[in-house]
Amino acid sequence: MSQSTDAAVPADPADPAGAIAAGYAFTGPALDLGALIWDGVCLPDRQIRIPLAMLNRHGLVAGATGTGKTKTLQLIAEQLSANGVPVFLADIKGDVSGISAPGTENDKVRERAGEVAQDWQATGFPSEFYSLGGIGPGIPLRATVTAFGPVLLSKVLQLNQTQEQSLGLIFHYADSKGLDLIDLKDLRAVVAFLVSDRGKPELKGIGGLSTVTAGVILRALTAFEQQGAAQFFGEPEFDSSEFLRTAADGRGTVSVLELPAVQDKPQLFSTFLMWLLADLYTDLPEVGDLERPKLVFFFDEAHLLFNGASKAFLDSITQTVRLIRSKGIGVFFVTQTPKDVPADVLAQLGNRVQHALRAFTPDDAKALKATVKTFPNSAYDLEELLTQLGTGEAVITVLSENGAPTPVAATRLRAPQSLMGPVDAAELDRAVKASLLYSRYAEPVDRESAYEKISAEQAAAEAEAEAAAAAAEAEKQAKEAEKTARKAPKPDPSLAEQVVGSGIFRSLARSIGTQLGREISRSLFGTARRRR
Repeated sequence: MSQSTDAAVPADPADPAGAIAAGYAFTGPALDLGALIWDGVCLPDRQIRIPLAMLNRHGLVAGATGTGKTKTLQLIAEQLSANGVPVFLADIKGDVSGISAPGTENDKVRERAGEVAQDWQATGFPSEFYSLGGIGPGIPLRATVTAFGPVLLSKVLQLNQTQEQSLGLIFHYADSKGLDLIDLKDLRAVVAFLVSDRGKPELKGIGGLSTVTAGVILRALTAFEQQGAAQFFGEPEFDSSEFLRTAADGRGTVSVLELPAVQDKPQLFSTFLMWLLADLYTDLPEVGDLERPKLVFFFDEAHLLFNGASKAFLDSITQTVRLIRSKGIGVFFVTQTPKDVPADVLAQLGNRVQHALRAFTPDDAKALKATVKTFPNSAYDLEELLTQLGTGEAVITVLSENGAPTPVAATRLRAPQSLMGPVDAAELDRAVKASLLYSRYAEPVDRESAYEKISAEQAAAEAEAEAAAAAAEAEKQAKEAEKTARKAPKPDPSLAEQVVGSGIFRSLARSIGTQLGREISRSLFGTARRRR
């Protein structure tokens, strides 16, 4: 980073290169990006920079594959870290982990450093490595389904607007009933309950949930899980404030999210990155404009985030990007062309680093023309220049210290001082397990949530229903037995029963009984029996 203005050149209409360089003569702290290119010549005394305080005004790093976007991210991240600003980097291809290790000096590095007047010193930067749900190397990043929310989840499940609204209704119900949606089985349990005979009345007053829509959501969840996504949802949920840490020496920590293991699931990781950003926005206090950002967040493969996005999702992104600046967070979207980013979002990106574009097809030519229109008026023929830039060169415009756009400047960029490539896998694994955060987030936790509560209620309801059915069956059988007994014919009396029931037998029994009674009475009162 440079704070002096020794390299500043006064504006001179007769000296276009000097006029451009004068637009980058900032008085406050600034990051050094490289040296101005004018008329095909690199001018090392005319430095192109970006004010540190303007990094929270967001930015765009664009360019065709192989033009040096990743190295540009690395260069900016290094200087931010050196100035005490934490950085978040999404490592799609697995080649950013080298930022933790000193770079290797060679002829190309020395040549580039000489061309741009760079004092190159091999330097590694304090880094933490993360992974989505523990897939691949890194401290596992997890989110609960509740925290992820229905809008982001609808995006990753590719639901239409009606289905997204139904999913929002499901989340509302779970929240109102105290049903924690921790992982995907919790959400599936709630959906299945709400279309069951017991659950249907629960949403009757607010629109209900159709069986067809529930089926679509359940099938989407099943397909999502089959891609391994179940591991991304659960606890312990990651606290995004961990990204705001600095190292003991005061340098900002570079948080690298390792994504090579899930690069075949672009919708998932792009949406997960948006969740991290939204989580930061929700949790951080308002701080206004700062001398330096609290965090700069690089959002790689940004076009994946916007592909097929619903209006609600785009509105959410636009609002987050617009308002998160006041939380001290800067966001850089990284993609191939500016047209990959919706106009409402692009309008909020004050800093631009545009690498080379290709014009091999009619679509390429159209994208080139659209890109040129997004830049301020320029002394360059941008349509021609953007197809001729070499690797590690870019067209740059940033916001000056007073918030005005700087002149468009073709720039040969500096070389990163850290390793330009991945670190050894064993070394990466050691770094992950040595982190103080590893023990906090490594092991998943499965506490009682919606799935367990609904399962317990279902089991209790089934047991009660079985007991009631058994009681009803027993009562039914008792009534049938009683009815059968009443209808059964009485059997003929036996010979003894006939004798006992006859009139003669009853008369004799009375006579004997009377005599026996008198004898017992006399005996009891002490009188003797009369002799005959």
